[in-house]
Amino acid sequence: MAKRTTTTKKVSTAKSTKKALKQKFIFVTGGVVSSIGKGLTAASLGALLEARGHRVTIMKFDPYLNVDPGTMSPLQHGEVYVTEDGAETDLDLGHYERFTSALMVRANSVSTGQIYDTVLARERKGDYLGGTVQVIPHITEEIKARIYEAAQGSEIILVEIGGTVGDIESQPFLEAIRQMRIDVGLENSVLVHVTYVPYIAAAGELKSKPTQHSVKELREIGLQPDFLVCRSEKVIDENLKAKIGLFCSVKPENVIAAQDSRFIYEVPLALNKEKLDELIVERLGITPGKLNLKGWQNLVKVLSNPQHTVKIGVVGKYVDLKESYKSLHEALVHGGIANNSRVEIIYVDSETVTDKTVNQLLGKVDGILVPGGFGPRGVEGKITAIKYAREKRVPFFGICFGMQLSAIEFARNVCGIKDATSREFHGETKRSGNFVIDSMVEQRGLVNKGGTMRLGAYPCNLVSGSRAQQVYKASSIMERHRHRFEFNNKYKALFEKNGMLASGICKERDLVEIVELPDHPWFVGVQYHPEFKSKPLAPHPLFVHFVKASLKNK
Repeated sequence: MAKRTTTTKKVSTAKSTKKALKQKFIFVTGGVVSSIGKGLTAASLGALLEARGHRVTIMKFDPYLNVDPGTMSPLQHGEVYVTEDGAETDLDLGHYERFTSALMVRANSVSTGQIYDTVLARERKGDYLGGTVQVIPHITEEIKARIYEAAQGSEIILVEIGGTVGDIESQPFLEAIRQMRIDVGLENSVLVHVTYVPYIAAAGELKSKPTQHSVKELREIGLQPDFLVCRSEKVIDENLKAKIGLFCSVKPENVIAAQDSRFIYEVPLALNKEKLDELIVERLGITPGKLNLKGWQNLVKVLSNPQHTVKIGVVGKYVDLKESYKSLHEALVHGGIANNSRVEIIYVDSETVTDKTVNQLLGKVDGILVPGGFGPRGVEGKITAIKYAREKRVPFFGICFGMQLSAIEFARNVCGIKDATSREFHGETKRSGNFVIDSMVEQRGLVNKGGTMRLGAYPCNLVSGSRAQQVYKASSIMERHRHRFEFNNKYKALFEKNGMLASGICKERDLVEIVELPDHPWFVGVQYHPEFKSKPLAPHPLFVHFVKASLKNK
């Protein structure tokens, strides 16, 4: 098995606190409504602190009782983000990695379920010597220990508390950070509260009352915010800032206006304009450093005034909720930025794609992408889209499930294997047939589904002279995976005889990772998820070249 990144061994809270005094803690909470932008605020602040030369990390506490998001529906929770060490996490960790150079690992994503699971397992082992197990101190001590663990190796850790202040589920986390601010000293910690200031059209004004009530909830449990980041649709003027500061016991200059931005990558610049990073650095007593935002400024310049526009059709089954494809969406944007282009993403419901509708749905796009996914729903529509891309010579990119379906389409329509399919669509039945995609040996017979897929970063060797090798400009790569099924090597020779090259192989288990059609303008399928490693300031090469090929196809 490939060597993976491991997290620092957990240490006790008491021992960690001594080390923690050399570190600074920024806690980020949210009020008024959910999805207020805590994750983007934390990621943007992390980017600004990095731009000043500081080493940061960011962690997320999620209040749900699930052990991790791995078995949660993308329709409810959005995408499952995968770290290098194989943790299935909340999508906010994707924001953290895209906005900063910090490498997220298992320790950076914690749910209530994980906390309780750990504490109860210790109780069963007798670690508490028969004592009564309680939320305080046992749960809160475990929460604090997780923060200290994640903080190791950084100068500053930003801790995002999921949910909304006032939720029952979030109370243990808020109590834990109340205790931590005493443990580490108020001079070593900052509380940033993100709120919403609604605009009431009938009154023609912004209303601060929801923010006041949100801060009141915090103060009732012993937390006083140092900074307020006020989201709004309209400009928050100095008078309103002063009013909010007065009623919330926050300095007016620490009330930060965060008006809706055109692009998420404008947020660091917007917060910097409000001097949030400067004020926090001063508040924590750390070296300001020389601020360098040229990369972010150039990025926004391209997004604001691109030279080209390219249309990419994404054929999937979660098209009504774009959060289900969050990293994919952003990676396409990054590929566009590298080509000085705006990427117009057209989401197409795969269940609507048939031989009769495919030209109408995809005839005007410049490139076609079939993303990851699970289950038989919408599969035939995706296969039809892949066939269209192959035959019409439209640039095609298949990711994970998309790569598997491209193999099935090729087997059926080029190799003549009319019943080519995946074992995923037939369960554990003993049906014999042409399983071009088969279950991985180690996956067969598994009962527990959570955390049991092939997860995290694995190596892949690239065939010399292949498109993959030309794109990566390397002979070997490491990419992140999340799958149970694989290409069946029994069909490899037949595929290559008919023109499909297996251009990337994981040698340790002879697994086909990349397939491509050398005689096609751009037809690539990958078993892994390259979108997880793409950043706005360092776009993933596969997305850069896919967008470039799509531009040529305009």
